[in-house]
Amino acid sequence: MDLFEASQLITDKYSVRILVGTAKKPKSAIELSEKYGIPIAACYRKIKELEKAGLLRCVERRLTRKGKRVSMYISQLKTAYLFFENGKLRMRFHLTNGVINDFGGELQQANIIER
Repeated sequence: MDLFEASQLITDKYSVRILVGTAKKPKSAIELSEKYGIPIAACYRKIKELEKAGLLRCVERRLTRKGKRVSMYISQLKTAYLFFENGKLRMRFHLTNGVINDFGGELQQANIIER
């Protein structure tokens, strides 16, 4: 994931709601959709993106009363920083497991304009 993908993911309104909603307690996609007004298809799509980026993790698969399996997700993001430093745009994710992911640094003017 590059700087732009990371910044778009962390500033997307649905991604933010999912990360906030799962910061302290695991929640299902249906719970997140209902509580935060996220269309269910968008909720599943964002969950998949956040999982791929390592910012969200499935911690449990519960069995409902109707016998259906429901995944429970929890945020892996402890802190996120987006900053401009010495002429460089940077982003840093601190994960709950202690891992730090840094994005950014030298950007080509052409890359900034293309986006």
